[in-house]
Amino acid sequence: MKALSERHQQSILRVCEYIQQHLDDALDAEQLSDVAACSRFHFHRVFMAFMGLSTTRYIQLAKLRRASFRLAFEQHKIIDIALEAGFSSSEAFTRAFKNCFVQTPSQFRNQPNWQHWHSVLQLPSIPREEIILNVKIVDFPTKQIAYVQHCGAPQQVLDSAAKFIAWRKQTGLSPIESSETFGIPYSDPDTVAPEAFRLDICGTISQTAIPSNPFGVIAGTIPGGRCAVARHYGSHDNIRDTVYQLYREWLPNSGEELRDYPCFFHWINFIHDVDERELLTDVYLPIK
Repeated sequence: MKALSERHQQSILRVCEYIQQHLDDALDAEQLSDVAACSRFHFHRVFMAFMGLSTTRYIQLAKLRRASFRLAFEQHKIIDIALEAGFSSSEAFTRAFKNCFVQTPSQFRNQPNWQHWHSVLQLPSIPREEIILNVKIVDFPTKQIAYVQHCGAPQQVLDSAAKFIAWRKQTGLSPIESSETFGIPYSDPDTVAPEAFRLDICGTISQTAIPSNPFGVIAGTIPGGRCAVARHYGSHDNIRDTVYQLYREWLPNSGEELRDYPCFFHWINFIHDVDERELLTDVYLPIK
């Protein structure tokens, strides 16, 4: 029974990832059951059993999730976002968005309630089959950075990210087009209380001082040194899989020792620029 359950889990995971990769396509039951390698007579019940919602609702949530990022981090017209999400009018989009996230698209754009957003989109986590990481040892150069410190629930990180993006746009001191963007988690969100979680959101700068600002952005450095680095592909929601695999699989067999600095992420692209499946993140593990 366990083997059967694992096979079904991986089938449903394939379907979820396929949906994420084809949000702009017409998706029907026969197509999705083929992806799952499951009889179409049983597919919907298997999906519902594992995910707790129908494929139709999952597709709608995936489209609204993408639309919410467009609203929060881009300046597209709401009607254009609505059409991309598959709605025939901004009115229909507004009704669906408000029913899902409590706020209208305009309200969400002005002041997103990320905590409620996370609660709506908190779906069951399906275990993934581990992939073989391609780990490289690099000499990471010291980076001068500007950063905003997020302290509190991981579900509110996007509020801090929005502040940092606004600072970047207003000052031009760490332009997103020509600067690197890093995240430094000082604790594990899976093992600490929400109020104890800390993540620094950083961008490289060419100067060592940052003028006082209302966003709470200050200057700092990421120290240079040897690092093991592995690339994570896809959603940031699954980045813990790559992190844990580095610690669990690579580190014990590497003969390397950890340096006294947290692991950190280099976000190569962003959810408001590319589809989620195209996200690229390098995970760095500082070593001696």
